[in-house]
Amino acid sequence: MSSTTAQDTTIVYPDSDGMPMAENTLQFREIVTIQGNLDSMFRDRPDVFVAGDLLWYPVEGEPAIRRAPDAMVVFGRPKGDRGSYRQWEEGGIAPQVVFEVLSPGNTLTEMAEKFEFYDLYGVEEYYLYDPDSGDMSGWKREGSRLRVIPVINGWVSPRLQVRFVRDPDRVRMYRPDGTPFLSFVEVQAQMEQERQRAEQERQRAEQERQRAERMAQRLRELGVDPDAYL
Repeated sequence: MSSTTAQDTTIVYPDSDGMPMAENTLQFREIVTIQGNLDSMFRDRPDVFVAGDLLWYPVEGEPAIRRAPDAMVVFGRPKGDRGSYRQWEEGGIAPQVVFEVLSPGNTLTEMAEKFEFYDLYGVEEYYLYDPDSGDMSGWKREGSRLRVIPVINGWVSPRLQVRFVRDPDRVRMYRPDGTPFLSFVEVQAQMEQERQRAEQERQRAEQERQRAERMAQRLRELGVDPDAYL
């Protein structure tokens, strides 16, 4: 008679599905930009967890039921590193908002399966971005189902308060304070511009100080105390 050990009966929930995060540089950049901006938006909220390409297991005991959204936001869960998001260990809270960024290899069947998964397991808002066309589609939960958002231009996410605006070449996302989602390169360029602007202001202030000092020195040479007029 064979015996069954505890190790034999342990259910394994892998932290990786063996699939690449992205198929090309464009898709990768958009995924990182969306996830990074969302994480930055909620950096001061200890009860908001933001992740990218993290396996989400909604059902305990069913490791085959899983998805790894390109970006997801979970309200009501603490920040912190995780190998995967196991919903039964997270107070039963499903990610409320998920984003997917299309790649050339995505099939209609695959995307339909993703939609069914998010619909079935309680996602409140689902956004699908095509970086090649710049188009964005969205769905919001109404009752028990995800329903398409008819017009994405001008739409404001109920959960995120992010605004979606259609520019000539793409749909862009704006934070609640009106600043656009920027890539890391764009953020660095903006920071460099600010640094240069601050340096120019410093140089102008220094030039004004030197000019005032020269004038004060000239007055002293003429026998006038410039401090008497301060």
